[in-house]
Amino acid sequence: MAKIKLVPLGDRVVVDPIEQEEMTASGIVLPETAKEKPQRGKVMAAGPGKLVEGERVPMDVKVGDVVIFDKWGGKEIKIDDVKYMIINESDILAKLAD
Repeated sequence: MAKIKLVPLGDRVVVDPIEQEEMTASGIVLPETAKEKPQRGKVMAAGPGKLVEGERVPMDVKVGDVVIFDKWGGKEIKIDDVKYMIINESDILAKLAD
């Protein structure tokens, strides 16, 4: 796994979206521009957790986890020609079990 030059703050995580080719029932492949944002990705970096009453609440996800996230959550960024998403932990809906 490549190490990225980005350290998220608080309860944010950096996710490498997993693009999924989409095809209609009739076999037409949808172009990237017609698809919604990916909802699955691999956690590349995780912040230290949210501060609640002066105490850090540990994150439920860690680097390497594959997560399902809200399609409207987060911000897309580009580092070294690679697209990543920075999302709040609260936008993560689930993680895939090992």
